[in-house]
Amino acid sequence: MSVKLTARQQQILELIRSEISRTGFPPTRAEIARALGFKSANAAEDHLRALARKGTIELTAGASRGIRLLGAAAGAAAESGASGGLASSVAGPVTQLFVPLVGRVAAGSPILAAEHVEREVGIEPSLFTQTPDYLLRVRGLSMRDAGILDGDLLAVRKTPDARNGQIVVARLGDEVTVKRFMRSGGQIQLLPENPDFNPIVVTAQDDFSLEGIAVGLIRATPLH
Repeated sequence: MSVKLTARQQQILELIRSEISRTGFPPTRAEIARALGFKSANAAEDHLRALARKGTIELTAGASRGIRLLGAAAGAAAESGASGGLASSVAGPVTQLFVPLVGRVAAGSPILAAEHVEREVGIEPSLFTQTPDYLLRVRGLSMRDAGILDGDLLAVRKTPDARNGQIVVARLGDEVTVKRFMRSGGQIQLLPENPDFNPIVVTAQDDFSLEGIAVGLIRATPLH
């Protein structure tokens, strides 16, 4: 069954298709607002959220170009590019996902706060079994034996839950850390993958939350 869009939603969807076909990348909220005469980017955001609810696009939080066409909309963009003789250059970026790259996280502030985002990185969703919401730049060597090294980019899917053995991004007090999650008898432990580091035992008094689970890794340093 086809999705019924308002005239304005259809206009925005066509603009997204056009920009992907023309440049290989989706427009920012500000570019949509400018092209369609909106007073602010917030108006564009409202329409994008409506399109996302109707299943024609997927939005990534914290990424200004975090717009991905879905289903028939993605196919139409690819066909549009092919008709202009640009199929080979457009086919890849049509499905490219732009996610925020998070660097050092300040104490007490949300992990996707604007001041933490170094830039947006274009990735192919097919690289990962689950679509990540952001990339986190790894600090330190506590997960070295799991193949996660200082400077690597950990692909993370936001979720407040994890299963035993999963590698997670956790917030404990003012610190954000990458560890292996283990729950036993109501007690949570965050386990390193390096014998030089000690396990972290989470108590009921600790300010603890899960920021997400690791769904992949991008090696940011050259192999020797």
